[in-house]
Amino acid sequence: MVRRRVRLTLEFDGSEFAGWQWQPTGERTVQGAVQDAFARLPGTHGAVVAAGRTDAGVHALAMVAHVDTTTAIPDAKLRLAVNAHLPRDVVVLALETVAGDFEAQYDCRYRRYLYRMRPMRDDPRGLALERRRVLPVLRRVDVAAMQAATRHLLGTHDFSSFATQETRTPVRTLHLCDLRVEGAELRLHVAGDGFLRNMVRTIVGTLLWVGKGKLTADEVGAVLAARDRARAGPNVGPQGLYFLEAGYGPWDPAASEALAARRAPGAPLAVGAPGDEPRPEAPSSPPEPRTMRP
Repeated sequence: MVRRRVRLTLEFDGSEFAGWQWQPTGERTVQGAVQDAFARLPGTHGAVVAAGRTDAGVHALAMVAHVDTTTAIPDAKLRLAVNAHLPRDVVVLALETVAGDFEAQYDCRYRRYLYRMRPMRDDPRGLALERRRVLPVLRRVDVAAMQAATRHLLGTHDFSSFATQETRTPVRTLHLCDLRVEGAELRLHVAGDGFLRNMVRTIVGTLLWVGKGKLTADEVGAVLAARDRARAGPNVGPQGLYFLEAGYGPWDPAASEALAARRAPGAPLAVGAPGDEPRPEAPSSPPEPRTMRP
């Protein structure tokens, strides 16, 4: 049987997953769910490798992954077949056969994330319904100060102050770090050549400190320079974090913005776009709710 490599674009709700990576202890993971779906199809299939490894409770709007398979099912039908065996909190948006040397993780040149916050002190609508999708902000914050603080994080820096138990090099380059008011939400858009463990969630926690007056915007530069995790804000919850884009070419702000406009929550659905047709019925019941991991 001929082996081929296929590229997947995945959307998933991370609320009931213990992160992306398969766990030998049997915890429910996104990688495990996708591999289980492939295992129910004809042929042999390798491990599903993603552009990034998300933590428990983190979502993806367009996670790129690859898998080697010997199935002869054509791409369009293969996407439908995989979806038919996936739980309802994961879906393959797009699937295509690619060159055998394509690497979803190692070929990725930048990654983009979105973090959603919603001020709810004066208007708590959605606090219950969106509890797994957005971080509630229950105090008034100085949005302008938070926006001013983001400029200190752009460029190439040692981000040790914003990493948790990290063993890799802490030097990263942020191409984008922009806090925007979008509808009723505050949304942090951040893109870089790589991210340390809990880096985005710590950036958000630090910006909220600025918004609440615990730090000034300019003091964020000193926090960064200190290379001391104790100087930065807390890791906020994972529920507001979304993997938005994996980039395989040079950073292109205009192209990335166009993708974000189509993929971000609340964006209009384009008729005929990959993954917008009705999903096949799942073969099993949705997972039982469980306590979300911190």
